[in-house]
Order: sequence, then C-alpha cells, then structure tokens
Amino acid sequence: MPSFSLGRRLADNRYEPGTVIGMALVDHLIAYYQSITLSIFSLFSSLVHVKSGNQFCGYWSEIAGHPLKVRFHYGHPDVFDRLFHLTRGGVRKSSKVINLSEDIFAGFNSTLREGNVTHHEDIQVGNGRDVGLNQISMFEAKIANGNGEQTLSRDIYRLGHRFDFFRMLSCYFTTVGFYFSTLITMLTVYVFLYGRLYLVLSGLEEGLSNHPAIRDNKPLQVALASQSFVQIGFLMALPMLMEIGLEKGFRMALSEFILMQLQLAPVFFTFSLGTKTHYYGRTLLHGGAKYRPTGRGFVVFHAKFADNYRLYSRSHFVKGIELMILLVVYQIFGQPYRSAVAYVLITISMWFMVGTWLFATFLFNPSGFEWQKIVDDWTDWNKWISNRGGIGVPPEKSCDCHMKLCSRSVQLTD
Repeated sequence: MPSFSLGRRLADNRYEPGTVIGMALVDHLIAYYQSITLSIFSLFSSLVHVKSGNQFCGYWSEIAGHPLKVRFHYGHPDVFDRLFHLTRGGVRKSSKVINLSEDIFAGFNSTLREGNVTHHEDIQVGNGRDVGLNQISMFEAKIANGNGEQTLSRDIYRLGHRFDFFRMLSCYFTTVGFYFSTLITMLTVYVFLYGRLYLVLSGLEEGLSNHPAIRDNKPLQVALASQSFVQIGFLMALPMLMEIGLEKGFRMALSEFILMQLQLAPVFFTFSLGTKTHYYGRTLLHGGAKYRPTGRGFVVFHAKFADNYRLYSRSHFVKGIELMILLVVYQIFGQPYRSAVAYVLITISMWFMVGTWLFATFLFNPSGFEWQKIVDDWTDWNKWISNRGGIGVPPEKSCDCHMKLCSRSVQLTD
C-alpha cells in the first residue's frame, strides 16, 4: 500500500485535510471474463461494471469528492480517521433496520461533524461481482431498502438543511434522488394509464380526438413525437458513453454500447427499475428493511420458477399483469375510433415494460425455455402453491406460509 495522509493536495498546492479517504476500487470483474462464453451472463457483468464504475470508483467518485463535496462512504476500502470518529459518536450504528446501509451513515456523520471525505486513485484490485439475475435483484433490493431508510432518516434531513442549494442538489442526486425519481417514474406510468382508461371509458378521448383544435395542432404533434424519441432511452446512455469514452476511447465506448444492446441491456435495466421501485416504495410505506445475502458464486444453474415467483411475484408479476389488463381494456374500448398505429405509438414503451416484467426471469435464466425444465418447474410450482402449510413449515414449502411472511410487515404498520 502506498504511503498517504488523510487529505489531498489541491490544484493550487493547498492541502485539504480529510477524515475519510476513499480508495479506488477498480473492478476488473473476474466473473465477466469467466462468463464471456455465455453472452447472456456477460450482460450482467457489463452492467455491474458500468454501475460500479459510476458509483464507487473512477471519475464519479473523483467528482463527488471534489469539487461537489458530497462523497460519503460506500463500503469499499475507505480509510477512516480513527480518533476523529471515535470522539464523535463512532462509525457503526445500533439499528440494523434503519441503518441497513451503515457504511454511508458513517459518511453522513463525518460530514455533519465538519469532516471531509476525499477520494484517491491509489489501489487496483480484482473483484468478483454478482452475475445471476436473482443475485443482482437481491443486491438491488438491499440497496433500495437502504435508500428508503435513508430517505426517512434524520441524517439526510440535517444534511439538506445545512448544505447550500447547489451542494444540496448534488447530495440529492448522489443519495436518495435516483430512487425517488425512479418511484415517481413508475407512478407516472400508472397515472397515465388510469387517466387514459378514464378518458376512453367516459367518451372524452373520442371527443377530444375529433376536436379541430387538437386534431390540427401541429406543435403538439411535434412535441409528442420528440417525447417519444426521448422515451426510447438513448439520451440516458450519454453519461455512460462519455465515461467509457474518456477511459477507453469513443470507438470502444460505441462498440460496448452496441454490444450491450445485443445482450438485451434495456430489458435488464427495465426489470431492475421494477425491483428498485417496489422495495424503495415498500420501505417508505411499511419499513421492514433487512440485509439480503447475495453471495459471490458463479451462477450457471437453472433457478426454479417457484423460487422466481416467490422473489418477483409482488414486485414484477402482479404489477405486469395489472398493466397488461389496463392496456388491453384501453385498446378494446378505443378501437372503433383510434388507429392501430396511434395505439402502438402511445403504448409501445409500456408494452415493452410489461413484457420485460413478465418474461425477463425466463430470458435471463439458464435453460429457461427448455421444455423439460418448464414441465419440472410447473410441477414444482403446483406442489408449492397447493401446500396449505402449518406450524413450522418454511415459506419455501408452502404458498400460505410465504404470503403470511410477506404480509407480516404490512400488518405491523397498519
């Protein structure tokens, strides 16, 4: 390990003392090179590589540390000023629920007590990351639960009151802002569909579509067309392209972007949005955040549908079926006066989300479409859902026990 002091030397040769040093953890992603022969798993590794590069190391941590001054602690090999923190309440917290992401609360406390969190590019290590869909989903669920508790915590409240306006916005973007924006996005989809369903059932949509002021409104049509282009999501990939371009060159960034599209990265991204939204919103409403072990194994086995159903039934399957019913009813009642092209342009992104939430677990599951595996999964799922359970029966053996376990946190908050 190189020798260093708890601080950093600025461009104007001034020394800035620090209480937490963030070390660069450049994830070489051993699992990525092990799974390169399986293209579907290289998708996960590519996404985790970009995500870890954005959040934990590289340019992002440099910018968050200086000049934004909103870098906290994220569990990587950060070095703490022991005397500073022990004389100011310590690092760890007593509640394993509220402080699920206890590492970032250490950065909160250090900043609130006039500490300084910096970042140094010193160390490179190899790291094995999650490469299975269930592993990544449990990791995303744990992080979403932690951000939900952070949203309700006093630490974020105090930081928001004590930061200046621009630093407060930077703190919002780097902590709970992403998950809150994701929740608002998913709620907007529901509001849009239920609003469209109300218009078509009440007859207002037919009247509005035939109104000359709306039918001949060219600026409105241009605005809607531009919105449809933005909804494709290519603009959200620009920060990733810029970062990879600065590190490896823009030709390599473009090739990696095309490779991600071929590896169905948009499907996985849309599926992960449902995971983040469900667990973040559930934590805000009912609490119940808990640690979810993910493991670091190399996953190349077929996950049973019963396991996937227990994990994704409330977060993806139920919501996907609800949105599918809304889209079908909207098409049935609006078909007499609306063209098929207009319906497709309005709902294509939502149909993509429905298909992703319902079938991504099969797509990213090894041998997910093999007929014998489907038959075995169907038999196992029927056996699980028909078992009425009882005292001492684990949730993995009975659907009733699983539903009681899932409803326990909701019952405690009612």
